[in-house]
Amino acid sequence: MAKTYDELPIMPISDTSSEGVKTGSWRTYMPVIDLKKCVKCNNCWKFCPDVAIYIGEEGFPHVNYDYCKGCGICANECPTKAINMTRGDSE
Repeated sequence: MAKTYDELPIMPISDTSSEGVKTGSWRTYMPVIDLKKCVKCNNCWKFCPDVAIYIGEEGFPHVNYDYCKGCGICANECPTKAINMTRGDSE
């Protein structure tokens, strides 16, 4: 498991969302992060294709539901299963 950005395998990474196009309304399922289970590995952030996850000041990931499409990749890549996909709208 990569612990830093520099240890990531070579892959495309975007650093911004489509600021003018909020796509969160497309979502059926939404990721909910249990920060008690989170180990701050940042896998969810690294693999989010919509750049909808950001890392907060304390190092924990947070979801920007304006851009999250609910694909579930973040939950799939979470090694501690701290992200659950729940049916419904954003918080």
